[in-house]
Amino acid sequence: MAQVKVYGRRDVWAGRQRELSDLLQECLVSAWGLPEDKRFHRFLLLDPDDFVCPQRSERYLVVEVVCFTGRSDHAKRTLIRELYARWPHDPEDIELTIIEMPQVNWGIRGVPADELSLPYQVEV
Repeated sequence: MAQVKVYGRRDVWAGRQRELSDLLQECLVSAWGLPEDKRFHRFLLLDPDDFVCPQRSERYLVVEVVCFTGRSDHAKRTLIRELYARWPHDPEDIELTIIEMPQVNWGIRGVPADELSLPYQVEV
């Protein structure tokens, strides 16, 4: 399970959410083996005055991936490298944060997530 939050400027990224979502999902599928149809992405597009980021261009994005604990450092590094390899703009224009929490801290489909049978591996 991974939920992705993307923060960026509305005047730059509005209308391009699908493009970004496709890129992020390709990276998650490639690096972590997430199912292609498990896409949980949110776009928090802000006005320039609400997204203060000195020394960054107008294309700057902050990507937060909230996920279950269990992935190795290698898997996390692979996701980061995959994103930068596929990113078509200046690498200064995107930052990724991986935020992990135990499955028991998630409620999904009416139960704690550690009680779910998942169709994919978390520990990679």
